[in-house]
Amino acid sequence: MEKNRYKGIVCIVCSAFCFALMNVFVRAAGDLPSMQKSFFRNVVALAFAIIIMKKNSIPFRCRRKNLRYLLIRSVCGTLGILCNYYAIDHLVLSDASMLNKMSPFFAVIFGFLVLGERVDIPQALCVAGAFLGSLLVIKPTFANMALVPSFIGLLGGLGAGIAYTYVRKATLNGEKGPLVVCFFSAFSCLATLPFLLFDYHPMTVLQLLSLLGAGASAAGGQFAITAAYSYAPAREISVYDYSQVIFAAGLGFVIFGQMPDGLSWLGYAVICTMAVVMFLYNNRKRA
Repeated sequence: MEKNRYKGIVCIVCSAFCFALMNVFVRAAGDLPSMQKSFFRNVVALAFAIIIMKKNSIPFRCRRKNLRYLLIRSVCGTLGILCNYYAIDHLVLSDASMLNKMSPFFAVIFGFLVLGERVDIPQALCVAGAFLGSLLVIKPTFANMALVPSFIGLLGGLGAGIAYTYVRKATLNGEKGPLVVCFFSAFSCLATLPFLLFDYHPMTVLQLLSLLGAGASAAGGQFAITAAYSYAPAREISVYDYSQVIFAAGLGFVIFGQMPDGLSWLGYAVICTMAVVMFLYNNRKRA
């Protein structure tokens, strides 16, 4: 059990890096429809999933009892992606990011409601503290947020949180991670394909490469976060998902020349402190 928790932490940190890299590629792709970005994001992940399943001789079928869990995961995950992209297109980027960062909260909440995973007060406080640290970094401006895009962005975080809960539900029932990713990616591709066909925007070579890079990064993030929630419950590892903020700051400085301000550095310190406190608390509790 202890070994699995360490694996879960490593996987969710790897996932955070991959999703931060995905955001860089999405930004570099420029002004393209959300459906088009989402399709390319998932078609690359689907290709990776199929290759891995064939390599490991994983059957392309799920257990009957897990079908509804995979469907809920796929529907909520797809809606989460689309809502997040919509928010990015219609809100200040920091506001959209803040709303999407509600997903670990929802993962803990639905982990309690769906899986019956108990949440201790110190664990809840650590997750809340990490969230407050992320607010210092992204500095949202609530006064300028439009009601409808803001609500849709919040739904994106909700969708992702529910999706992660059912990832754990399916994997605890014996479903393999690559099949979970494959099922979700195929569902998302089919859901966005009609919109792509009727509203396709021609792309430059750079835009195409950026979207393929976003898809490859998203695939890495999907495999890593699927593995993370199969190893450990959300209450123990979700706080480490906030490391994405630190990765995003580093990539933003190297690639776009963005320098974080004093509040951002304070936020990084808060996030890292909460992660360490969570780590030490879980060790003490198990001891």
